[in-house]
Amino acid sequence: MKSTLGFAITGSFCTFSKILVEMKNLIDEGYKIVPIFSYTVAKTDTRFFIASDFRQKVVEITQNEPIDTLTSAEPLGPKGIIDVMVVAPCTGNTLSKISLAITDTPVTMAVKAHLRNNKPVVIGLSSNDAMGLNLKNLGTLMQAKNVYFVPFGQDDFLKKPNSLISDLRLIGPTVEKALQGQQLQPVIIPNK
Repeated sequence: MKSTLGFAITGSFCTFSKILVEMKNLIDEGYKIVPIFSYTVAKTDTRFFIASDFRQKVVEITQNEPIDTLTSAEPLGPKGIIDVMVVAPCTGNTLSKISLAITDTPVTMAVKAHLRNNKPVVIGLSSNDAMGLNLKNLGTLMQAKNVYFVPFGQDDFLKKPNSLISDLRLIGPTVEKALQGQQLQPVIIPNK
């Protein structure tokens, strides 16, 4: 078996189908996945997924119930069971909280608990404001120790000029590099 991944999911609901595919790919590659849900993911029904249906799909893929409370996320640090933490999709809201060390959701608590062990965090960005007010938070995390980014680019520079999204198909290669202490390059990719 390869490494154990914490796979934290935040509310960029339009990417959830892609996330499920990548989780399955990682399981097929031999990773064990511990899913972690933000409060929004755990409770919000959208046009993309009903919250309970999405939870069921994640459980079917990972064979693990998602961590979805602060109290269940906090022990991840002391227990040291996670080798690498993936946050994908990572919304601008979550990106901001991570950069400012705010730990008010299961995802941000899990990331903080993981970083204190000096282990890698991989961020799969999905934000309509990454090149707006959130740019400073992106810059802060791009230079932070043990933080790596799934390569990203503008998804619609005409209609959403501040939007950035990671190529989620690159989660696996980014994890492999992060486990070696390296950023997968190029980190900025052309428009899709």
